[in-house]
Amino acid sequence: LWPGSGSRQEDPLGGADGLALASDPGGNLNFLAMVDNLQGDSGRGYYLEMLIGTPPQTLNILVDTGSSNFAVAGVPDPDVTSYFNTELSSTYKSQGIDVTVKYSQGSWTGVLGTDVITIPKGIYGSYTINIATILESENFFLPGVKWHGILGLAYDALAKPSSSVETFFDSLVRQAKIPNIFSLQMCGAGLPVSGTGTNGGSLVGGIEPSLYRGDIWYTPIKEEWYYQVEILKLEVGGQNLELDCREYNADKAIVDSGTTLLRLPQKVFSAVVQAIARTSLIQEFSSGFWTGSQLACWDNTEKPWSLFPKLSIYLRDENSSRSFRISILPQLYIQPILGIGENLQCYRFGISSSTNALVIGATVMEGFYVIFDRAQKRVGFAVSPCAEVDGSPVSEIEGPFTTADVASNCVSSISFHEPVLWIASYALMSLCGIILLVLIILLLIPPRCQHHYTDNDVVNDESSLVRHRWK
Repeated sequence: LWPGSGSRQEDPLGGADGLALASDPGGNLNFLAMVDNLQGDSGRGYYLEMLIGTPPQTLNILVDTGSSNFAVAGVPDPDVTSYFNTELSSTYKSQGIDVTVKYSQGSWTGVLGTDVITIPKGIYGSYTINIATILESENFFLPGVKWHGILGLAYDALAKPSSSVETFFDSLVRQAKIPNIFSLQMCGAGLPVSGTGTNGGSLVGGIEPSLYRGDIWYTPIKEEWYYQVEILKLEVGGQNLELDCREYNADKAIVDSGTTLLRLPQKVFSAVVQAIARTSLIQEFSSGFWTGSQLACWDNTEKPWSLFPKLSIYLRDENSSRSFRISILPQLYIQPILGIGENLQCYRFGISSSTNALVIGATVMEGFYVIFDRAQKRVGFAVSPCAEVDGSPVSEIEGPFTTADVASNCVSSISFHEPVLWIASYALMSLCGIILLVLIILLLIPPRCQHHYTDNDVVNDESSLVRHRWK
């Protein structure tokens, strides 16, 4: 999920990245204690079990790298099975500050407070964290979800109501003295996107070697708000789309575990659909499948994935003259969603269009072990061992490649980020207020203090007064 523009898209994910950290009482991080601490699926989100308050109340928290607030249901809701009752916690302290977070689909309003949390499969000990209790929401908690709150792991620039609200992960880094890095693995490749909701996954503080194969490839974080990266080009079936690289980053490209699909700017999306349709072995395909309004169904004995091409995304390497590519096979973007009778299996298209970002969501992330290295301002990708279907890998990483064929900078230098927009809005409102105040004062000045016009420059029409003064 990304607040304000968001990647809460048409799927029921919000935006929080869960974090699982573990350590022994002696202070040594025990990464293996965090393995398999996530549950869920790509259609409804991956969540982490957390204990909140004193005595502890157990809640499942959606993990989201596309937002920055930690928030939980604070009152009963028909779509959640549990909520955090602040009156039952002796350690809860309300800050009395209202907070609202809006996503591209869905929103919630609550009150900021603080309380202690512990993570059963996470960092050892209890820590005091800013927490928003959700009192009202709209299209946020949805039927069938098994989580009761959202854990935003992006930067404080996105925190509401302001960046002064310390984020969950920043609090852990400060209080537990842990490294400023976490990693995420979601294991749902080839499984129904809204199935049992018990697919595994891991949220680890640091890097756990058992969760990846081969090398980790890193791309710089372009700006610390979302995890914004730089996309250089896309290939479908090994064929370059041949678009200006700035099209891929319009107006940003982010890595967001709270978004279920791979979301592409409209121009890029159209080019990808055309390339897939042209490359696939299907002669005619309903347009509703590409737009997400229709499913495509095949006999259970058929494997439709063999009909579709591989999709590759090129990211700039830390060495700016090089790049690497992450590739997903159709097993990740042609997603099983529904069985009909005994003979049919239906699939959805795991890619959608976006008006304001390219979003690397769960469709892609389920193929990789993703490292959010905040300390060195970079995002790492490695092949995930759980990204297999029928015993075969469905994701690849290759490199390095030269960047001589792309621009030296594919990201716009003008960033109209939400915090900047708020500042600009307040500045303009203040200016308008000052102008209005001056006009009122001028209108109220007694006649004896006013300028005595000659017969030739008297302005009698009141509506002309403002126009006259601004000449």
